[in-house]
Amino acid sequence: MKRIITSIIVLFVVFLSACGTPAATAPSPQPQTTLTVFAAASLTDAFNEMSKTFEAAHPNVTVKFNFAGSQTLRTQIEQGAPVDVFASADMSNMTALVSEKLAGASQIFIKNQLVVILPPNNPAKITSLQDLSRPGLKLVLAANVVPVGKYALQSLDQMNTAFGPDFKTKVLANVVSNEQDVKEVVAKVDLSEADAGIVYISDAIAAPDLKSIAIPANLNVIAQYPIATLTGSKNQDLATAFVAYVLSAGGQATLKKWGFTPLQ
Repeated sequence: MKRIITSIIVLFVVFLSACGTPAATAPSPQPQTTLTVFAAASLTDAFNEMSKTFEAAHPNVTVKFNFAGSQTLRTQIEQGAPVDVFASADMSNMTALVSEKLAGASQIFIKNQLVVILPPNNPAKITSLQDLSRPGLKLVLAANVVPVGKYALQSLDQMNTAFGPDFKTKVLANVVSNEQDVKEVVAKVDLSEADAGIVYISDAIAAPDLKSIAIPANLNVIAQYPIATLTGSKNQDLATAFVAYVLSAGGQATLKKWGFTPLQ
C-alpha cells in the first residue's frame, strides 16, 4: 500500500513540475521591411542583380527600386516621395538634394563612359563617329536635362574640335527625338526607330544584340555616380548598409560586370 501511495505522490509531483514549466516558444519572426532605392536608369541591370545578394544577407528586407532619369528622381524626392537611398548619374542632381538637406553626405561609387549604339542590322551602314553627321541620319539622344544627354553634348563638343567646327551642328540636325532617360534611347535604337544613339557603355552591355562604336577617351566623358542616404529615411541603418554594400568589393565587382568603371 505504501508503495502505491509513494508512486501516486511521485507522479503528482512530476505532473505539477510539468505544469509549472513554461513551454518553449519559437522566436518572433522579424518584421518585413521595404528598402526604397531611387537609382539612375543606367543602373537598372546592375542594381537588380545586386539586390538579390543584399536581400539574401538581410532575409527580412525587400529592396524596391525606382529607376528613371536622375533629374526625374530628384524632382520626385523634392516633392516628398518616401525614399531611403538615392543613386544619381551626375553630381548636380545629388548636390541639389544635399543642399536642400533632403540627402546626407554623398560619395562617388562608380564611373561610366559613353558609346554609340546601332540597331542589330545597322540599316544606315554607320561605321565611324564621323558618320553621325551624315545628312538624313536618324539620331536619338537623351534630353539635355538628363545626365547622359548632357554628357553626349559635352562629347560632341570634343568631337567638334576633332572633326570640324560644324560637326556638332550637323549631328544635332539629325536628332529625331530627345528621351527622358537612357533606357528610352536604347529602346528606340533597338526598335530601329533610330539609326544611332549615344548611351553609356553599361547600357550597351545590357543590350548585347545592338552594335556599337567606341568613343575614344579623348572624345569621351567620364560620368561620376554619387550615392547617399536620404535624411527622411525611416530605415537609416539599412540604407547605410545598402550604400556600404554598393561600395564593397562584391558590389563593385557586379557593377564592373555590367560595364561600369570601379573606383579602383
